[in-house]
Amino acid sequence: MIATVIGLGLIGGSLALSLKDKGLCTQVTGIEQSEKNAVKALELGLVDSIVTLDEALEKSDLIVLATPVDVIPVMATKILNRIRPNQILMDMGSTKQELCEVIMMHPNRGRLVATHPMWGTENSGPEAAEHNAFKGRTVVICEKESSDNDALAVVENIYRTLEMPIRYMSAEEQDTHCAYVSHISHITSFALALTVLEKEREEEHIFDLAGGGFESTVRLAKSLPQTWAPIFLGNKYNVLDVLREHIHQLQILRRMIERDDREGLVEAMHKANKIREILK
Repeated sequence: MIATVIGLGLIGGSLALSLKDKGLCTQVTGIEQSEKNAVKALELGLVDSIVTLDEALEKSDLIVLATPVDVIPVMATKILNRIRPNQILMDMGSTKQELCEVIMMHPNRGRLVATHPMWGTENSGPEAAEHNAFKGRTVVICEKESSDNDALAVVENIYRTLEMPIRYMSAEEQDTHCAYVSHISHITSFALALTVLEKEREEEHIFDLAGGGFESTVRLAKSLPQTWAPIFLGNKYNVLDVLREHIHQLQILRRMIERDDREGLVEAMHKANKIREILK
């Protein structure tokens, strides 16, 4: 199988490495808008060659979209307009509703398998790509009933070979769940970083005191804005819903602190500790 990965950053580059490492493809080519990233991807051996979209559509069995999410619906439509019956298109975006709505009635809709691997780091670019990145990480496949059986089977086999548990959801479910377990974590981290950076203007030594707790909490604020701004806006209503609840919980804690409500704080934190039972 010949695969072409469009977008050779953290996710696309890591998938390209995984396809090669696991022997899933005889050849892995790439499409990259940035010439600098294309050169680096070749230097690092993420792909065997850089190709054009025309070349990918002519030679590839599998085409993977690993671009920012605001680009995916347009690119998916463009590729589906020209895709052959034996070719497969797969996306790896963090949001799914817009994509699935845009291509819902496309005559070649069945050739697309909509997926979201639940893995990532704060790093970006080809240099961020990792071997064995996806092992043990859940992947969501959306609207599987809309994908052709043969296309779905190939994509499922790829993820199973990468040792990834598969979950099936509607696009709406996936976007709602991701707002709670992924998107809110990133927007909170960005907000905390902005808060501390603002304070740092007054207190020059504040970062000298930063420990492991701060570093782990704010780590996601290092993430690429070009990746996350489209995710927040693309999943706008779910993100706003989660933010409302998050702000509500912060206000509750703030009121407890204002009132010196030790008992209330302890009770609230004990309740929060129950997350241990879920995230073991």
